Amino acid sequence: MEPVEALDRIAHLLERSREPTYRVRAFRNAADAIRGLDEPDLRQRAQQGRLRDLPGIGEKTERVIVQALAGETPSYLTKLEELAPNPAEGIGAELRAALKGDCHMHSNWSDGGSPIEVMAEAARDIGHDYAVLTDHSPRLTIANGLSRERLLEQLEIVERLNAELAPFRLLTGIEVDINEDGTLDQDDDMLARLDVVVASVHSKLRMDEADMTPRMVRALQNPHLDILGHCTGRIVVGRGRPESDFDPDAVFATAAAHDKAVEINCRPERLDPPRRLLRMAVEAGCRFSIDTDAHAPGQLDWQPFGTDRAAECGVSVDRVVNAMDADGLLAWTASHQSA
Repeated sequence: MEPVEALDRIAHLLERSREPTYRVRAFRNAADAIRGLDEPDLRQRAQQGRLRDLPGIGEKTERVIVQALAGETPSYLTKLEELAPNPAEGIGAELRAALKGDCHMHSNWSDGGSPIEVMAEAARDIGHDYAVLTDHSPRLTIANGLSRERLLEQLEIVERLNAELAPFRLLTGIEVDINEDGTLDQDDDMLARLDVVVASVHSKLRMDEADMTPRMVRALQNPHLDILGHCTGRIVVGRGRPESDFDPDAVFATAAAHDKAVEINCRPERLDPPRRLLRMAVEAGCRFSIDTDAHAPGQLDWQPFGTDRAAECGVSVDRVVNAMDADGLLAWTASHQSA
């Protein structure tokens, strides 16, 4: 294994295990510091003990480089690989194997930590046929939501990347805010141009059920919405955040009636919806999208957290939209605007 490959892989595994950003960045910065060096130069620096003269190289990253140059698998990488869960194991393994893409991920254009091309390449490298870029909409200023102008610029970048990454496809999308009145936080003509629209509640999460239910129902009735993101808004780690109050029968019945998908959000701090609501959505006849909501490359490996829960609650493969190929997914989303 080459030193850059080892450093990148360690950063990926640290992201997957939700290690602090500074720790991940240390390995990514080290990889960037040596990425442009040819092997003889790198070996000479290692032999002379001058690796730490390079910016971003510390004791741990130096050890990884030296061990990789010696033809060994770095010991720290071996440890992390042993701790990493195996996606081929667990109750949801068969469902995970059927997934062809991820419909919810973020780049550094909003609140993600990596460039668009890095996220796309990571999705491709873990075996996806496609992924949907869903940076935030303008209202979510805390997450650097995209204005109309920035979204237009992003569409051009995605088009260029697709020419480079084919046959992998990066689909255009957005995670659009559901406004308090149930409208969506982006112009209709822009939403119509996108391949996939994920819509989520990010504000006034403690609204009364009497107000939150029609808010979500109206959003689901919008022909531009394809996937209802993290429907309860809960956080299950740290101080946590309680679930939003809404009538699940009304919301899931609307999703099923309009052939919209309920997201099974795989982020370990969300795991949304909770199992009791997921079972209700199954009984209501809903479709589902099992998404990582990744904000970093390593987080794209989080789908088993969702597939296990989906399998436990009786979600079948034929109800999962990202088990479709890209053309099938796009035909499904296009059907909402033509209905």
